[in-house]
Amino acid sequence: MSKKPGGTNPRAKKQSSGNKSGRGGRDLKVRVKTAKGRKGSSTRWLQRQLNDPYVAAAKRAGLRSRAAFKLEELDDKFKFLKPNMRIIELGAAPGGWTQVLVSRVGTEKPDSKAKIIAIDLTEMDSLPGAKVVLLDFMDDEAPEIIKKTLGGPADAVLSDMAPKITGHPKTDHLRVMGLVEAAYKFATEVLAPGGCFVSKVFQGGTEQTLLADMKRTFAKVHHAKPPSSRNESAEMFVVAQNYRGGNTD
Repeated sequence: MSKKPGGTNPRAKKQSSGNKSGRGGRDLKVRVKTAKGRKGSSTRWLQRQLNDPYVAAAKRAGLRSRAAFKLEELDDKFKFLKPNMRIIELGAAPGGWTQVLVSRVGTEKPDSKAKIIAIDLTEMDSLPGAKVVLLDFMDDEAPEIIKKTLGGPADAVLSDMAPKITGHPKTDHLRVMGLVEAAYKFATEVLAPGGCFVSKVFQGGTEQTLLADMKRTFAKVHHAKPPSSRNESAEMFVVAQNYRGGNTD
Protein backbone atom coordinates (compact mmCIF):
# COMPACT_ATOMS: atom_id res chain seq x y z
CA MET A 1 0.00 0.00 0.00
CA SER A 2 2.58 2.51 1.06
CA LYS A 3 6.23 3.09 0.41
CA LYS A 4 8.41 2.70 3.48
CA PRO A 5 11.59 4.65 4.11
CA GLY A 6 14.39 3.63 1.76
CA GLY A 7 17.05 1.11 2.69
CA THR A 8 16.90 -2.00 4.83
CA ASN A 9 17.10 -0.05 8.05
CA PRO A 10 15.62 3.46 8.12
CA ARG A 11 17.17 4.10 11.51
CA ALA A 12 20.68 3.75 10.04
CA LYS A 13 21.26 7.39 9.12
CA LYS A 14 23.71 6.76 6.28
CA GLN A 15 24.03 9.98 4.37
CA SER A 16 26.30 11.29 1.67
CA SER A 17 29.12 13.66 2.54
CA GLY A 18 26.96 16.45 1.14
CA ASN A 19 24.58 16.00 4.06
CA LYS A 20 27.22 16.26 6.71
CA SER A 21 27.73 19.23 8.92
CA GLY A 22 31.08 20.97 8.85
CA ARG A 23 31.85 20.11 12.45
CA GLY A 24 33.20 16.65 12.93
CA GLY A 25 31.22 15.19 10.02
CA ARG A 26 28.12 14.47 12.10
CA ASP A 27 24.77 13.77 10.40
CA LEU A 28 22.43 16.73 10.25
CA LYS A 29 19.37 16.57 12.47
CA VAL A 30 16.54 18.93 13.13
CA ARG A 31 16.99 20.34 16.61
CA VAL A 32 14.11 21.88 18.50
CA LYS A 33 14.69 24.50 21.15
CA THR A 34 12.68 24.23 24.34
CA ALA A 35 10.19 27.05 23.96
CA LYS A 36 8.83 28.95 26.93
CA GLY A 37 5.87 27.07 28.34
CA ARG A 38 6.79 23.81 26.58
CA LYS A 39 7.89 20.89 28.71
CA GLY A 40 11.17 19.20 27.97
CA SER A 41 9.32 15.97 27.21
CA SER A 42 7.24 17.77 24.58
CA THR A 43 10.38 19.16 22.98
CA ARG A 44 11.96 15.70 22.86
CA TRP A 45 8.78 14.25 21.30
CA LEU A 46 8.72 17.00 18.66
CA GLN A 47 12.40 16.53 17.83
CA ARG A 48 11.91 12.78 17.54
CA GLN A 49 8.94 13.30 15.19
CA LEU A 50 10.86 15.70 12.97
CA ASN A 51 13.78 13.27 12.63
CA ASP A 52 11.70 10.07 12.24
CA PRO A 53 11.94 8.63 8.69
CA TYR A 54 8.62 6.81 9.14
CA VAL A 55 6.83 10.06 9.95
CA ALA A 56 8.19 11.55 6.73
CA ALA A 57 7.29 8.42 4.76
CA ALA A 58 3.74 8.45 6.15
CA LYS A 59 3.29 12.05 5.02
CA ARG A 60 4.55 11.25 1.54
CA ALA A 61 2.18 8.29 1.28
CA GLY A 62 -0.81 10.27 2.54
CA LEU A 63 -1.14 8.12 5.65
CA ARG A 64 -2.75 9.54 8.76
CA SER A 65 -0.08 8.15 11.09
CA ARG A 66 3.25 6.31 11.07
CA ALA A 67 1.46 3.48 12.92
CA ALA A 68 0.16 2.32 9.52
CA PHE A 69 3.57 0.80 8.83
CA LYS A 70 3.34 -1.34 11.98
CA LEU A 71 0.12 -2.97 10.82
CA GLU A 72 1.52 -3.53 7.34
CA GLU A 73 4.62 -5.21 8.78
CA LEU A 74 2.59 -7.38 11.16
CA ASP A 75 0.32 -8.52 8.34
CA ASP A 76 3.28 -9.14 6.03
CA LYS A 77 4.66 -11.50 8.66
CA PHE A 78 1.52 -13.25 9.93
CA LYS A 79 -0.88 -12.93 6.94
CA PHE A 80 -4.04 -12.32 8.96
CA LEU A 81 -5.76 -9.83 6.63
CA LYS A 82 -7.69 -11.29 3.71
CA PRO A 83 -10.25 -10.05 1.16
CA ASN A 84 -13.90 -9.88 2.25
CA MET A 85 -13.15 -9.93 5.99
CA ARG A 86 -15.43 -8.27 8.53
CA ILE A 87 -13.15 -6.27 10.79
CA ILE A 88 -13.52 -4.28 14.02
CA GLU A 89 -10.79 -1.78 14.82
CA LEU A 90 -10.65 -0.47 18.39
CA GLY A 91 -9.09 2.92 19.14
CA ALA A 92 -9.05 3.73 15.43
CA ALA A 93 -8.33 7.49 15.49
CA PRO A 94 -6.63 9.13 13.63
CA GLY A 95 -7.08 6.35 11.06
CA GLY A 96 -3.64 5.11 9.99
CA TRP A 97 -4.51 1.47 10.63
CA THR A 98 -7.93 1.98 9.05
CA GLN A 99 -6.30 3.10 5.80
CA VAL A 100 -4.24 -0.10 5.70
CA LEU A 101 -7.30 -2.23 6.41
CA VAL A 102 -9.30 -0.59 3.61
CA SER A 103 -6.46 -1.21 1.18
CA ARG A 104 -5.70 -4.79 2.17
CA VAL A 105 -9.23 -6.22 2.45
CA GLY A 106 -10.56 -4.18 -0.48
CA THR A 107 -13.65 -2.55 0.99
CA GLU A 108 -13.64 0.10 -1.74
CA LYS A 109 -14.09 -2.48 -4.53
CA PRO A 110 -17.66 -2.55 -5.89
CA ASP A 111 -18.01 -6.31 -5.46
CA SER A 112 -16.35 -6.46 -2.00
CA LYS A 113 -18.16 -8.17 0.83
CA ALA A 114 -15.65 -6.84 3.37
CA LYS A 115 -16.72 -4.50 6.15
CA ILE A 116 -14.64 -2.36 8.50
CA ILE A 117 -15.98 -0.76 11.67
CA ALA A 118 -13.55 1.82 13.12
CA ILE A 119 -14.40 2.56 16.76
CA ASP A 120 -13.07 5.28 19.03
CA LEU A 121 -14.09 7.63 21.82
CA THR A 122 -12.37 10.41 19.89
CA GLU A 123 -13.99 11.81 16.76
CA MET A 124 -12.26 10.70 13.59
CA ASP A 125 -12.57 12.01 10.05
CA SER A 126 -14.57 9.75 7.75
CA LEU A 127 -12.70 7.37 5.48
CA PRO A 128 -14.12 5.75 2.31
CA GLY A 129 -14.37 2.00 2.80
CA ALA A 130 -14.83 2.12 6.59
CA LYS A 131 -17.69 2.99 8.92
CA VAL A 132 -16.49 5.25 11.72
CA VAL A 133 -18.40 4.80 14.99
CA LEU A 134 -18.11 6.99 18.08
CA LEU A 135 -18.55 4.38 20.80
CA ASP A 136 -17.05 2.97 24.00
CA PHE A 137 -16.38 -0.67 23.16
CA MET A 138 -16.49 -1.48 26.89
CA ASP A 139 -20.19 -0.59 27.13
CA ASP A 140 -22.29 -3.67 27.87
CA GLU A 141 -24.34 -3.16 24.71
CA ALA A 142 -21.31 -2.58 22.44
CA PRO A 143 -20.77 -6.18 21.23
CA GLU A 144 -24.36 -6.55 20.03
CA ILE A 145 -24.40 -3.07 18.49
CA ILE A 146 -21.24 -3.83 16.52
CA LYS A 147 -22.32 -7.30 15.38
CA LYS A 148 -25.61 -5.82 14.17
CA THR A 149 -23.70 -3.12 12.27
CA LEU A 150 -21.39 -5.72 10.73
CA GLY A 151 -24.26 -8.03 9.86
CA GLY A 152 -22.78 -10.85 11.90
CA PRO A 153 -19.66 -11.84 13.86
CA ALA A 154 -16.26 -10.38 13.03
CA ASP A 155 -13.34 -12.11 11.36
CA ALA A 156 -10.79 -9.87 13.09
CA VAL A 157 -10.52 -7.51 16.05
CA LEU A 158 -7.53 -5.18 16.02
CA SER A 159 -6.38 -2.71 18.65
CA ASP A 160 -3.56 -0.17 18.65
CA MET A 161 -4.92 1.41 21.83
CA ALA A 162 -2.60 2.69 24.54
CA PRO A 163 -3.32 4.60 27.74
CA LYS A 164 -1.63 7.84 28.67
CA ILE A 165 1.92 6.93 29.68
CA THR A 166 3.12 7.99 33.13
CA GLY A 167 6.77 7.03 32.72
CA HIS A 168 6.50 4.56 35.60
CA PRO A 169 7.05 1.13 33.96
CA LYS A 170 4.95 -0.94 36.36
CA THR A 171 2.00 1.47 36.28
CA ASP A 172 2.16 1.81 32.50
CA HIS A 173 2.31 -1.97 32.06
CA LEU A 174 -0.78 -2.45 34.24
CA ARG A 175 -2.69 0.23 32.33
CA VAL A 176 -1.80 -1.27 28.98
CA MET A 177 -2.71 -4.77 30.15
CA GLY A 178 -6.05 -3.48 31.41
CA LEU A 179 -6.86 -2.30 27.88
CA VAL A 180 -5.58 -5.54 26.34
CA GLU A 181 -7.74 -7.63 28.67
CA ALA A 182 -10.81 -5.54 27.86
CA ALA A 183 -10.13 -5.76 24.11
CA TYR A 184 -9.56 -9.52 24.35
CA LYS A 185 -12.82 -10.04 26.25
CA PHE A 186 -14.62 -7.99 23.60
CA ALA A 187 -12.97 -10.06 20.84
CA THR A 188 -14.20 -13.36 22.32
CA GLU A 189 -17.74 -11.96 22.28
CA VAL A 190 -17.73 -10.85 18.63
CA LEU A 191 -15.31 -13.11 16.72
CA ALA A 192 -16.39 -15.87 14.38
CA PRO A 193 -14.54 -19.23 14.56
CA GLY A 194 -11.23 -18.92 12.74
CA GLY A 195 -10.96 -15.19 13.49
CA CYS A 196 -7.94 -13.28 14.75
CA PHE A 197 -7.10 -10.78 17.49
CA VAL A 198 -4.21 -8.30 17.23
CA SER A 199 -3.39 -5.92 20.06
CA LYS A 200 -0.65 -3.64 21.32
CA VAL A 201 1.03 -4.77 24.55
CA PHE A 202 4.20 -3.70 26.37
CA GLN A 203 7.54 -5.47 26.56
CA GLY A 204 7.32 -8.04 29.26
CA GLY A 205 4.71 -9.65 27.10
CA THR A 206 1.15 -10.54 27.95
CA GLU A 207 0.33 -11.45 31.55
CA GLN A 208 0.67 -15.21 31.97
CA THR A 209 -2.97 -15.83 32.93
CA LEU A 210 -4.23 -13.88 29.91
CA LEU A 211 -1.65 -15.51 27.62
CA ALA A 212 -2.71 -18.96 28.82
CA ASP A 213 -6.33 -18.10 28.13
CA MET A 214 -5.44 -16.85 24.64
CA LYS A 215 -3.65 -20.11 23.89
CA ARG A 216 -6.78 -22.03 24.82
CA THR A 217 -9.04 -19.90 22.66
CA PHE A 218 -6.72 -19.39 19.66
CA ALA A 219 -4.70 -22.01 17.80
CA LYS A 220 -1.67 -19.71 17.37
CA VAL A 221 -0.46 -16.87 19.60
CA HIS A 222 2.70 -14.81 18.88
CA HIS A 223 4.41 -11.69 20.20
CA ALA A 224 6.15 -9.41 17.70
CA LYS A 225 7.84 -6.02 17.50
CA PRO A 226 7.54 -4.65 13.95
CA PRO A 227 10.60 -2.91 12.47
CA SER A 228 8.85 0.47 12.37
CA SER A 229 8.26 0.39 16.13
CA ARG A 230 10.84 2.72 17.67
CA ASN A 231 13.77 1.00 19.35
CA GLU A 232 13.24 2.94 22.56
CA SER A 233 9.54 2.11 22.68
CA ALA A 234 8.37 -0.63 25.04
CA GLU A 235 5.49 -1.57 22.74
CA MET A 236 5.03 -4.98 21.23
CA PHE A 237 2.03 -6.68 19.65
CA VAL A 238 0.25 -9.93 20.38
CA VAL A 239 -1.13 -11.72 17.31
CA ALA A 240 -3.65 -14.47 18.08
CA GLN A 241 -5.00 -16.44 15.11
CA ASN A 242 -7.58 -19.13 14.37
CA TYR A 243 -10.14 -18.45 17.08
CA ARG A 244 -11.60 -21.75 18.26
CA GLY A 245 -14.88 -20.14 19.29
CA GLY A 246 -17.39 -21.18 21.90
CA ASN A 247 -16.49 -22.91 25.14
CA THR A 248 -12.91 -24.16 25.12
CA ASP A 249 -13.01 -25.90 28.50
